[in-house]
Amino acid sequence: MVSIVRRMRKLRALLAVRLGPGAAILPPEVTRIHMDFARAVEDGHWGPRKFWRNCLPRLKYHNPAVVMTVNRTEDQLGPAVMTVHFTNTAAAKSTEPEISSTTTKQISTGPVPESKAGPITVKTETINMKHRVDSEILDQLLKLTKAKVVQPTPEETREIRDIEEQNVKSARDAALMQAENKKRRREEEILRQARGSMDTN
Repeated sequence: MVSIVRRMRKLRALLAVRLGPGAAILPPEVTRIHMDFARAVEDGHWGPRKFWRNCLPRLKYHNPAVVMTVNRTEDQLGPAVMTVHFTNTAAAKSTEPEISSTTTKQISTGPVPESKAGPITVKTETINMKHRVDSEILDQLLKLTKAKVVQPTPEETREIRDIEEQNVKSARDAALMQAENKKRRREEEILRQARGSMDTN
């Protein structure tokens, strides 16, 4: 039973990265994604922060060669902008970029240096993230880049179903355990009161 629970936990963690908002394959012309937004969430920076937390890890998982950087500034009234770097099709096919395993977080108000990985940037497009929720930011990015959303495979669909069934079973077992504990405490209280009554007599 313990091994099944552990397996389900690992499987749940893996599927949480592989599937969900941000799970998409970017075209090879996209070489870099950079985000600028404030550290605090007030004044329209809540959406960018949620995108960074929830969507960017999945996007990076499916696009390890695309450089993804985040610059969180102290300028609360400043802009919240995503910059997408593109190269041309020929350069994308002829150049094999270095694979960056993690996103880079920077806290600075200065310019962000160009990445050495991948082909040169021939154009950039920006997305205004301020006062926008994470799902809206993601929709704009997918539309801009023409990325393909990752759909679960038949095996992953079965795994998701297994996890859901295990969650239902766990909830049912927890409810039964809670009822048993409540019954046991009630019986113990009745027994304690009975013993107290006998002692007074």
